[in-house]
Amino acid sequence: MLAVVAARRDAGMVTSEYAVGVIAAVAFAAALYKVVTSGQVGEELQGIVGRALNVQM
Repeated sequence: MLAVVAARRDAGMVTSEYAVGVIAAVAFAAALYKVVTSGQVGEELQGIVGRALNVQM
C-alpha cells in the first residue's frame, strides 16, 4: 500500500519540471529552425519537394 501512495504523489510533473521541459523544447525548436532555414538544407528541401511534385503516377 505504501508503494501505491508514493506512486500517486509522483504521478505528475511540478511547475519547475514543466518550465525546464518548455525551455528545452523551445531550444530544440530554435536549433531545428536554424538548421532547416540554412542555405544548403533549404536547397535540399526544395529539391525534395520539387521531385515529389513532379512524380508521374
